[in-house]
Amino acid sequence: MQSSSRSARKGVKRRSSAVGQGAAALIVATGLVGTAVSAAQAAPLPAAEAPGSAVAGSETETPALVTGLNEQAEGSGAAAAARGHLASKPGRYHIDNPSKNLVPVGTESDGAKETVRLQQKYQGVPVLGGEYLVRMEKKDGKRVVTGTSGKYFTELDLDSVTPTVSEEVAIERAIAAVAGQPGGLLRKDSIKTAKSFAGKVNGLTVLPQGKGLLTRHVTVTGVGSDGMPVKQEVYVDANAGFPVLQYSSIKTTVGTSGTATGTAGEATETGEAPGTTATTTPGAAIGSGVRYNGETVELNLYKTGTKPYQMIDYSKRAADSPFQGQMIKTYDANGADARFASGVWPSQATIGASETAAFGQEFTDSGMIDAHWAAGEVYDYFKSNFNRAGLDGTDEFINSIVGVTANGQPFPNAFWDGQKMVYGKGGGDYRTFSADADVVGHEMSHGVIEHTANLVYVGQSGAMNEAIADYFGNAIDLATNGMAMDDPDAGLLGEDLCITAAPRDCALRDLNDGATTYDDFIGVTYRGDNGGVHLNSTIFSGALWDIREELGSELGDQIVYRALSAYMTPLDDFMAGRAAVVAAAQELGATKAQVAVIEAAFDAHGIETGWEDQLGVDSDLLIADNNIANTGVGAGGGKYAVSRTNQDGAEPYSVWLGNTSGKGQPELVSGNNGSYNVYADTDGKTVAWAEYTGSQIVMRARPVAGGLTKSVYFSHAGPVSSVAVDGDLMVRTVTDYTTGTLHVAWANMKTGESGLVDPGNPYVTTALPSVKNGKIAYAKMWSEADGYRLGVEVFDTVAGTKTLMPMDNANVKGIGQTAVTDTGVVWIEDNDITDAGQAAVRKASFDGSNPVTLTPEAGDGALMAYTLTASDDAVTVTNLPFATSWANETLPRQYQVALDGKKGAQRMSCSRGEQIYAAADEGSRVLWFDGTTSHTNLVKRDRPAGRC
Repeated sequence: MQSSSRSARKGVKRRSSAVGQGAAALIVATGLVGTAVSAAQAAPLPAAEAPGSAVAGSETETPALVTGLNEQAEGSGAAAAARGHLASKPGRYHIDNPSKNLVPVGTESDGAKETVRLQQKYQGVPVLGGEYLVRMEKKDGKRVVTGTSGKYFTELDLDSVTPTVSEEVAIERAIAAVAGQPGGLLRKDSIKTAKSFAGKVNGLTVLPQGKGLLTRHVTVTGVGSDGMPVKQEVYVDANAGFPVLQYSSIKTTVGTSGTATGTAGEATETGEAPGTTATTTPGAAIGSGVRYNGETVELNLYKTGTKPYQMIDYSKRAADSPFQGQMIKTYDANGADARFASGVWPSQATIGASETAAFGQEFTDSGMIDAHWAAGEVYDYFKSNFNRAGLDGTDEFINSIVGVTANGQPFPNAFWDGQKMVYGKGGGDYRTFSADADVVGHEMSHGVIEHTANLVYVGQSGAMNEAIADYFGNAIDLATNGMAMDDPDAGLLGEDLCITAAPRDCALRDLNDGATTYDDFIGVTYRGDNGGVHLNSTIFSGALWDIREELGSELGDQIVYRALSAYMTPLDDFMAGRAAVVAAAQELGATKAQVAVIEAAFDAHGIETGWEDQLGVDSDLLIADNNIANTGVGAGGGKYAVSRTNQDGAEPYSVWLGNTSGKGQPELVSGNNGSYNVYADTDGKTVAWAEYTGSQIVMRARPVAGGLTKSVYFSHAGPVSSVAVDGDLMVRTVTDYTTGTLHVAWANMKTGESGLVDPGNPYVTTALPSVKNGKIAYAKMWSEADGYRLGVEVFDTVAGTKTLMPMDNANVKGIGQTAVTDTGVVWIEDNDITDAGQAAVRKASFDGSNPVTLTPEAGDGALMAYTLTASDDAVTVTNLPFATSWANETLPRQYQVALDGKKGAQRMSCSRGEQIYAAADEGSRVLWFDGTTSHTNLVKRDRPAGRC
């Protein structure tokens, strides 16, 4: 849900931020929110090379957009003609051997118009986001090219496309990247392990970073701790074995997030997918049913012999379609959990069926009437307006399933999983999520988007994906309800889902909320909502809404669909989306006045050149655009250690050391050696990190003052999710695939001693470690006769003793990050899981004496403590509010409290964006990654900002 509030900009000290470096920036920076320099920002081609009108691409010789062409194309078929045209103009397109390096993935026809979409391949391997479009018209029996656009990466130059990392290692490391450590808190009711997930290799993919990065694409599936399905697309460097990119491919109506739990078996349990065998002798029938709103509607059904009437619609498919038989089918999940409905079919799912043609009240209540009827309406909308044959353009099967639950409870959400629409079961004040036509239209539009521009579901491209799904869902809803666009509630999405709440109070989003980039852009890193795909969608959909309102629904819809199907490509950002809409309007014959309306709509929503520069921060910038996957930052003794890559992301990550004061330039300490050097930490005297190679993970350490780099060997192998160093001790969290659990491992770099802090069996989990002065603290979960227990334990490596800290409650529900100081241990403790995420911050002496609550779990001063970091003077807590909606106010923030607990927690920074991976230095100084400006910047503050 998008907040419509405005953020005050008064009094915020602005600092410049770096602009992303090309389309590759979104790929390499899984921590970014989309930084691609769009076609609209790039310099035009020289006049001598400009055919009609052309705009240069960014970091490629191939133009991003060419319009105004009238050039004959030769070839047998649309794809051959398109590739022939590109081959005939090498000086314009700079595409070497298009017939080999561009593979047709679809041709969309609309009367005389054809748009051929071509996937770039490098030495036979697909390039993520590399798609080029050729637009043609048939004139007098011949094809004429009218324009081209997209992204073709001419700078790719890999030494080899032969992977050295095995599929087994890629899967193992992809799963570890998804499982990671236990989010903010180790909880016995939601512990996630490597065995919670399953991985499947989908082949090789080249990421367009610099000269290219060869990866193995792994899809990881499992179940979140909130019962939601997990489906992460993970790209693992095919030669060094480090996961460099991951994002969710489940496209929901409402933004969701979650950690992972369950078992791999749960994620893959399924019956055979329906709709794979066509029926050639349909017994079409007409029935009826009552929608949730009381309207009686006609239903297209199937009836044969003595069998009941079934929710199978044969009526839509053309007689000459390559597919025959069943088209639109609607199933009842019969209460199946969402975990069994993502990418698979619940074994208990059944087709909607009634003994009479008039479907009864139970089908209304379950949402089956709305889902089945609305699916037909959505099909008709795309067919009648754009001559589109179903979601994929070829009239393949369209399946819906209703009544999905979450851990047996109502599931107020819906999603498209690449195969079908999935609608949550109603409950409380919510009806089933199929009860509003705009939600059905939204989910089905995701299918259309996937089979056209396939906008990557992360950052700005993901927000555009959501925005366009909202746009078409809303357009369909207005048509079915006969509502005019000047109705005050016309822009609402999901407004009919509530039983008692008013439409505006119930709505999931408002396309007419006036959101802008400079006031409302929610600066999240990749961690939050896939980089803000829902949070920032109404900025773009709002511009489209204004265009529709000003130009009328018929022209507005044609422009948006043409932009989606014939101009946009997977990695487009807001500015590239704007350029696509303008170009589509011009192609469709929009007047100068109408184009001016479109430009004004984007301007009004802040989608204009340089919009990121209008976002202000109050912190000191240490490193701009630290475009790496989630490896954190370490600090101590006036130094920081962090992983970096080069600006275009072409190089594997290296560890750099800098001064937390910001003075001087960072120093390369790991070497740029072709491996991924990650999870860096420092105590000001030693720098430690993990080096990922294709065959092993080696722990490294080097003195800050310079000298030889040590290889630190542990007795326990497994993918790493954290590293900490102090003095001679190095600790890490590892994933043990023999048990599927997490364990804290340690090594003394001076004596050579090493081991685990726990027995290493599946009945004990340890995680979230910290180390100082020879002592290691960590969260611990262990099994006893009456169940699992949680606590914080301190291992004194010198004395060889282990001490459990006193808990405020014997039956503690969750333990968060630990921190060792000179005088004791600090940790997060959660004793009430019903309080919307509030957790206490507590400390005690090393022997467990003198327990003190620094911030309470409830009442004044309570925080939604997610993780923490500490110096010897102060504790900095990442506060992550529990929220059913996303807004700048609900993003993670840093709060600081003194170790004596006498003064309440204060905000470290008043910047409005996401603040994550905090690392305490000395005194009150704290570093963190900040997403305010839509880039992931490493910043710091020396003292709290106070109240904001």
